[in-house]
Amino acid sequence: MELTLYQIDAFANKPFEGNPAAVIPLDAWLPDKLMQSIAEENNLSETVYFVATSSGFDIRWFTPNAEVDLCGHATLASAYVIFNFLGYEAEIINFQSRSGPLLVAQHNNGFVMNFPTQAPRLTDIPAQLLKAFDVAPVDCLSSEDYILVFENEQQVLDAQPNFSLLAQLDLRGVIITAKGSEYDFVSRVFAPKYGINEDPVTGSAFTQLIPYWAEKLGKDAMQAKQVSTRGGVVGCELLGDRVKISGNAVTYMEGRIII
Repeated sequence: MELTLYQIDAFANKPFEGNPAAVIPLDAWLPDKLMQSIAEENNLSETVYFVATSSGFDIRWFTPNAEVDLCGHATLASAYVIFNFLGYEAEIINFQSRSGPLLVAQHNNGFVMNFPTQAPRLTDIPAQLLKAFDVAPVDCLSSEDYILVFENEQQVLDAQPNFSLLAQLDLRGVIITAKGSEYDFVSRVFAPKYGINEDPVTGSAFTQLIPYWAEKLGKDAMQAKQVSTRGGVVGCELLGDRVKISGNAVTYMEGRIII
């Protein structure tokens, strides 16, 4: 069996920026165990598979050790492949996923994703989460992930969490965030439970961050930056119970998987 693999840097304007994703188009679904093994071999934060349907594409995402319900950067990378390599001519791609319908359109040489919100709620901070950071956050919220709000951007940049403690949490991972200086807000994302100590740019995190910061800043349209080592700029807009997440992508590699 041979499969085509595209490695795409999402939320990037040139290679070695943003978040790399392995994109594998399929004619039909492979066994789950095989898709997980390929993701483990790729050893990227996400390997994404999609299958064409009569109305668009079904899509699934795998970290090196588990399937997840939603991934933004790998969805952006998939749209990039579909528009640029597979001859897709419609204006909008309709992905069906375990998180519902996800829409992606091309716009100004980039891409705009329309996702459902995952608005967070204030919660008590778990003891192991408080111990994992040297500086106490201003607030703790939860949704798909825990969200720690820090007093300033520098605290987010300087954070060096204890990954073994973060891996014990009951939710997917931890987002840390603060109001930005150059951008409306900044963030970092840690998911050691899924084999990703720090994710370079996490599109799905913004389904949680956009509702929070829209309320805090009193504005629906924002520019954000995930300040990981690679980093990436993300356009953000709140649309009621959905959000727009925008960014660019570039090709790093095209290859074949031989099984």
